[in-house]
Amino acid sequence: MTTLPTDGRALFSTARNDGTLAITLEPQVIAPLGDDEILVRIEATPINPSDLGLLFGPADVASARKDGSATNATMLLDIAPHLRRMVASRVGQAMPVGNEGAGTVVAAGASASAQALIGRVVATFGGAMYGTYRTVRAAEALVLPEGSSAREGASLTVNPLTAMAMVGTMRREGYSALVHTAAASNLGQMLVRYCLSEGVALVNIVRSQAQVDILKALGATHIVDSSQPDFFERLVEALVETGATLAFDAIGGGKLVGQILTAMEAAQMRKGAAFSVYGTNVHKQVYIYGALDLGPTEFNRSFGLQWGIAGFLLTPYLMKVGLEEMVAMRAKVIAHRGDIFASSYTAEIGLDDMVDPALAQAYQAKATGSKYLLNPSK
Repeated sequence: MTTLPTDGRALFSTARNDGTLAITLEPQVIAPLGDDEILVRIEATPINPSDLGLLFGPADVASARKDGSATNATMLLDIAPHLRRMVASRVGQAMPVGNEGAGTVVAAGASASAQALIGRVVATFGGAMYGTYRTVRAAEALVLPEGSSAREGASLTVNPLTAMAMVGTMRREGYSALVHTAAASNLGQMLVRYCLSEGVALVNIVRSQAQVDILKALGATHIVDSSQPDFFERLVEALVETGATLAFDAIGGGKLVGQILTAMEAAQMRKGAAFSVYGTNVHKQVYIYGALDLGPTEFNRSFGLQWGIAGFLLTPYLMKVGLEEMVAMRAKVIAHRGDIFASSYTAEIGLDDMVDPALAQAYQAKATGSKYLLNPSK
């Protein structure tokens, strides 16, 4: 019988009835492994905006402080009264955090496929990665080539597969070009490189000249700075040139979604699309996949009636495309882990750092070029 480690810890986020949110480190209890399961010692897992959304929710990180009365290491944050409804459904539930990660297989079930992975470095996703160990099915592990590090594999699932899913959605739904917001992010930079490799026209919306420079250095052609007074006209020009009528938005709140749809309509009118009192006959679509702005999505419907706004998640896309395409996507990620899908990090921290109020201010900043890597085994 395989002896399982007992030294593990995991990070949990719990919304409380008193209007606070607790981030706690708890001991891990590892259940016996099934025949096709492996136990991965997590050695690298990125802190992505999607992880921060679960970790902190709507809590005010500026209010973070240590809870000296707690049995285990705990950090408390306040949730403003008008935002508490956003976590009402998870009050009292200790939520494990961390969408993806990589590490070394230290134990395995009885099957030959599981046993073959002992000692290998693998990447995986599916939640609960902010812990010393994670049990997954052998088939869910992305096996890295011999000699690869966990750091190389830390961000090889969520962002690369999302970039490929965006282009895949474009093709499946009959579009020919893309618009992407918050385009200088880690994902945005991957999308630039991937679209260049696939010959896909991409309009990148950023918010500063520094971000423009980052994307220019990657070879991006169409970059529009939303902080400039001529932003809307420049966006229309880019949409005329590319013909893009599909966008993926990481912001969520504010007026940008509406501005994109309005600019798409204006671009189609400039290109001579058929027009009536109901607007052009060209469908314009924005998928919101992020929530950098937690406020309401604002728009004034100045773009006719052929439009749509919907949410977008990676997992439903993968379920839709089926196993064969998923395998092909994973193979491409491995093949291009050092170029198209490469990631860089500002700093590496450990589990104890996650409940340090001062460090929480830094790793939750969501600033371009400021991406933290968590090593739960550190």
